[in-house]
Amino acid sequence: MVIYPLDLSLIVIFTLVQWRVTRLLLGATTRRWVRYALFLFDASVAVSYAFTFSTVLARVRIPTRVGSVLGAGSLTYLMTVTGVLAIYQVLAWVRRLLNADVNPGRRRVLNAAGGALMAAPFAAIGYGAFIQRTNFQVREVDVPLAGLPPDLDGLRILQLSDIHLSAFLSEAEFSRVIDATLHIPAHLAVVTGDLISGHSDPLDACIRQLARVKADAGVFGCMGNHERYAKVEDYTARQSARVGIRFLRGQAQTLRFGNATLNLVGLDFQPQRERSRYLRGAESLIVPGATNLLLQHNPDVFPVAARQGYNLLLAGHTHGGQVTVEILDQSINPARFFTPYVYGLFRQGNAAAYVTRGIGTIGIPARIGAPPEISLLRLRKA
Repeated sequence: MVIYPLDLSLIVIFTLVQWRVTRLLLGATTRRWVRYALFLFDASVAVSYAFTFSTVLARVRIPTRVGSVLGAGSLTYLMTVTGVLAIYQVLAWVRRLLNADVNPGRRRVLNAAGGALMAAPFAAIGYGAFIQRTNFQVREVDVPLAGLPPDLDGLRILQLSDIHLSAFLSEAEFSRVIDATLHIPAHLAVVTGDLISGHSDPLDACIRQLARVKADAGVFGCMGNHERYAKVEDYTARQSARVGIRFLRGQAQTLRFGNATLNLVGLDFQPQRERSRYLRGAESLIVPGATNLLLQHNPDVFPVAARQGYNLLLAGHTHGGQVTVEILDQSINPARFFTPYVYGLFRQGNAAAYVTRGIGTIGIPARIGAPPEISLLRLRKA
């Protein structure tokens, strides 16, 4: 299992936070059974937190739904309690600072305001879980490309990504997404990985829903990291082909639109730990004179794709950060620790990349500041 610096930082922060919370609660009681219950709770949180790592979830062959719920519960608890503890510590400092100068009336107002602030993390998680998580919207984006042939100008590409049909996205909810796509006149539809989260998630149900997507030139896809973790890449490709969806695995498909050729290339997930080998051999799939479009789950490959000569990269993986906070016009979210290509349209030279926020969630079953999206991309001549 690879542990990234962000993962290690979170482990340290959450450990310190839970240690502090435990100390505060132990100081408020002398009952032995309460102390035992606290230590048992701490241990259960630690074990459950391990299931937030997808590789752990894949190796421990328990039902994915169980592992996902345990991991999500622990992560949601730790994120929420970290926010509450931070606010508690700030308020305690303010109270000590103003204790001598604040009269009883103002102190009551300060306490009331402090209580409201401490409720804010719970409100944010609740909003993200019950409202924004399933606020499926179509986002239309113009993608200008230099040298785009006239017959490709205005080409509409429907992109679905990061579906994660699992304990936190039901087939009924995903069916609403597919229903929304039926009203979108697309020339081409693509699926850029992560149909499910774990090995026992309802992959067949996801494929069944994707089979309802309509596009003039058909539906194509590439594999995500969760297909790899769950060891279902071959199964996904085989079952999808039966319903007319072709997953491109180191393959290219040329599509004709009038007098123009669109060369569609798909590659299996390229992990960040292999960044020195990003897209090795992919340049051989480029068709000179065509508009070359690469499907790759990991957006971090964009600079390499641009150097190789791809005109456009379509990716997902980041969920747009999933939990994003805007500070001084800058988006702060966990994905920024892994890649600068978190969400939206990016350019490098004559090449472009679009990174979608996708549909589902991983980790906590909530989206805050990064609502799910159904992407409709229109190619435009730059």
